[in-house]
Amino acid sequence: MNYRTVFRPDLFAGKVVIVTGGGSGIGRCMAHELVSLGARVALVGRTIAKLESVRAELGGDAIAKIYSCDIRDATQVRATVGAILADFGHAEGLINCAGGQFPAPLRDISENGWNAVVRNNLTGCFLFMREVYVAWMEAHGGAIVNIGADFQGGMPGMGHSGAARGGQASLTFAASVEWAHAGVRVNMVQPGFIASSGLDHYPSSAAGTLRNVANHVPMKRHGTESEISAAAVFLLSEAASYTNGAVLRIDGGLHHNTNTSFYPLPEKAQSAPYIGVPLYKRPAVLDE
Repeated sequence: MNYRTVFRPDLFAGKVVIVTGGGSGIGRCMAHELVSLGARVALVGRTIAKLESVRAELGGDAIAKIYSCDIRDATQVRATVGAILADFGHAEGLINCAGGQFPAPLRDISENGWNAVVRNNLTGCFLFMREVYVAWMEAHGGAIVNIGADFQGGMPGMGHSGAARGGQASLTFAASVEWAHAGVRVNMVQPGFIASSGLDHYPSSAAGTLRNVANHVPMKRHGTESEISAAAVFLLSEAASYTNGAVLRIDGGLHHNTNTSFYPLPEKAQSAPYIGVPLYKRPAVLDE
């Protein structure tokens, strides 16, 4: 099974990349592309069955190793990073892809709900960044890519996630300055509405919004997991050796259209999606 990547096959030969949230969706797609480029990957997640399935897709334990970890728990994160370094001996890259949220107006979000989303999307990101930096990258260099979301409009309807993603961006900026002397680059990718498996886990009440958002995107479609993966791969690569503290928004122009409500979008757009992984399946919610 060949991933249809646009990068050279040996780009990450001999290197190890940690992917949190590697058991499904965008993280799974990234793992496939990285392996196609010669990397070995450490897949981190909470559900072992999902991680095992991706490991089998990638070719087994020699290429991908799996680690069950609650990224919100500092003790577990420290132990997981230690286990990864014990197994592989090094880790040149880290992609923080794990996270999650649920739609709710601010007035209805409980303290527990708030904390769960902030810990998933911000605290877990920080803990993995810190542990990988202290345990390996501070002495050897490396690249970190944080996968976030476009928070600049506040994310009404998911304000807890907007607050966490804003913090994630600020964390990226701070680390890009503090860790640059060690040869560590820290950047962020902000996906727009991506046709990823995670969409099928939203409540049914959100289905119409998820389908209709494409009407507001200038490119008139959802993005694909492969389009996010390609951005992250670039930021990990040597081609981005002077890219540090950057935020790369992958949203088909949606951000700028939301700031320009007076512009009427054409009914159709000539935009073909890029899909690199043969195993990709479009979320069912988008076709109902």
